[in-house]
Amino acid sequence: MTSILVYKALHVFFMVAWFAGIFYLPRLFVYHASTTSPDCDAEFKVMERRLLYFVTPFAILTLLFGVLLIYSYGAAWFKTSSWLHYKLLLVLLLYVYHAWCFKLLADFKHNRNRRSPRFYRIFNEMPVLILLAVVLLAYLKPL
Repeated sequence: MTSILVYKALHVFFMVAWFAGIFYLPRLFVYHASTTSPDCDAEFKVMERRLLYFVTPFAILTLLFGVLLIYSYGAAWFKTSSWLHYKLLLVLLLYVYHAWCFKLLADFKHNRNRRSPRFYRIFNEMPVLILLAVVLLAYLKPL
């Protein structure tokens, strides 16, 4: 049981660290899409790249400790926890979102961004809503 608590604590810790970056990166995209200054453009490119590459290991560690938790609880628990299946589907969306950030980063890097600051403001809200649903599922365990 002690290992489960350690896995759970590390899973939550790395998830919080990951989300700190995932919440901030699209905000940088908002400002980047708004700038016309070549100096600011160059600075945003560096900041965005560093942030995304900094938080990616946290995303990987979140996944690792989540898988260890599922393994520790066992196959029977996994099969009977339908709330967890919905949570995992939402978590998959978060990893797709994270991957999409790499695509957007490449667009900015190669001066191919065609999206407005408004798009990035909306894009910034997506992980907030998904995280809310994930937390509700994990704590309330409905169904």
